[in-house]
Amino acid sequence: MHIPAKVDYGMRALLALTDRGEPATAESLAEAQGLPARFLGAILIELRRAGIVSSQRGSEGGYRLARPAKDVSVADVMRALDGPLAEVRGLRPEAAHYEGAAEHLQDVWVAVRASLRNVLERVSLEDVVAGRLPRTVAKLTEDPDAWSPHH
Repeated sequence: MHIPAKVDYGMRALLALTDRGEPATAESLAEAQGLPARFLGAILIELRRAGIVSSQRGSEGGYRLARPAKDVSVADVMRALDGPLAEVRGLRPEAAHYEGAAEHLQDVWVAVRASLRNVLERVSLEDVVAGRLPRTVAKLTEDPDAWSPHH
């Protein structure tokens, strides 16, 4: 799975915002995480359009979460910034159809999407900031093989 910079930066900014517990400017979030401020500003606009953050102008202004951190999943952020969690040539896995020897490949792609959902929909911003991943997710990280690259 490829996680684009846009998603990584958006997550990092949202986690910094969650940790602060108060409104913050794009510039202060960018500085806190060592991110390019202009790129982050564009990302925050997308997150606002998706209803994940809200913004307010003025001396008390800045970005804030539009709903509690426990109610914003990693999947919500990924979908807002990068579209569906799993696509096959621009199609949702259930829309891909194969013939012959590849007939059951669709099942694999649907399983991949289900696997991603099992992690990304269960982990909230609050979980990540607190370092308390749901047990089923934390268990995946306990396998030493999970930390090793496979080439």
